[in-house]
Amino acid sequence: MHISKNKLLIISTLCLLFSLSIFSFGLIIGRISSNMSTPLVFQKEENDLNSLFKPFNQAWEIVHDLYLDQPVDDIKMMQGAIRGMMDSLGDPYSSYLDPDEFKEQNYPIEGEYTGIGAWVDTSGDLLVIISPMPNSPAEKVGLEPGDEVIKIDNQTVTDLDPTLVLKKILGPADTKILITIRRQETELIDFEITRAIIAIPSVETKLIDGQIGYIRLYTFGVNSYDEFKQALSQLIDEGAQYIIFDLRNNTGGLVDSAIDISSIFLEDKVILIEEWGDGTTKQYKTIEDAISVDIPLYVLVNEGSASASEIAIGAFQDHERAVIIGKTTFGKGLIQNWIPLEGENGAVRISIAHWLTPNGRLIQNQGLTPDIEVDFTEEDFNAGIDPQLQSAIDKINEIDNP
Repeated sequence: MHISKNKLLIISTLCLLFSLSIFSFGLIIGRISSNMSTPLVFQKEENDLNSLFKPFNQAWEIVHDLYLDQPVDDIKMMQGAIRGMMDSLGDPYSSYLDPDEFKEQNYPIEGEYTGIGAWVDTSGDLLVIISPMPNSPAEKVGLEPGDEVIKIDNQTVTDLDPTLVLKKILGPADTKILITIRRQETELIDFEITRAIIAIPSVETKLIDGQIGYIRLYTFGVNSYDEFKQALSQLIDEGAQYIIFDLRNNTGGLVDSAIDISSIFLEDKVILIEEWGDGTTKQYKTIEDAISVDIPLYVLVNEGSASASEIAIGAFQDHERAVIIGKTTFGKGLIQNWIPLEGENGAVRISIAHWLTPNGRLIQNQGLTPDIEVDFTEEDFNAGIDPQLQSAIDKINEIDNP
């Protein structure tokens, strides 16, 4: 699999997978209790489960009685059974993490970690580089979007789950790692990279032509609202009369952060609708005080704009608050919940609901189509040209110079 620079399908951010929102356990328990209210029904379900699990119990006993290398590791077998159960759902977003994986994946979305500094895709058969972080070791050695990790320290990792490959890449600062990547489908290249403490970027800003405020948001994290609000206020103080909000290759993050940042530009509006499997829905509205309701807004998007990014994009588009420019977004419209398992045995991440745009549009596997479609080719990237950003600037100039 090779992903071109302008067609980045981003599923996960390096060491930053986080639940899209946290839901009440009371709600889950309430539903289970209602289903078990009749003892006869409960007894029937228990008998059905005992019958259903007979083959599993038989297989468990066979392994313990006949497997060559004894004793077997019951903990690993239990974890493998849970992992297989989650995999059988056929949902790439529902999964099991063992205790170590859960601990690593539960890092805060803002802050620091030690590694090579790259966003990656763990959804396929191989670990794929989405993009190096600015000024990171990965960027300095020349890793590129679409690079596939084939070996680590001369050990082939193509038969490992990409999340386990990711664990091998992380490590203490100032230690070296040799990564062999496949580029352009056949070419293999070795990169020796020195791990470092990586400051995870959140907001990047600049003032264009003295009146256009440009804000790029890398992730919807714990501190993103405060950083975004401060950056926007500073740009307005510097004379910005228009805002270009860059959400390209923003893989998402926290739902609450997406709602808060959308609330900066929208007042008393629905941001998203949550739809459960039984068809019931719940609306989420703006919750912060709007500070820039009237400033003209242009939002840059591409195939790497996913999840929480699409929540904001969908709200802006449905409420006709912004001009959306770029390419159709990724199409991540499922909400997951992390549920820790008893006895510190890791956690399951399970899809519990769809989210819809304020107008009720389902974006899962479809994405959001921009108002103005503009390509960003690999040739543009190599030439240092950004036609999507330039399109937004041109639209603004048309307003000032009709």
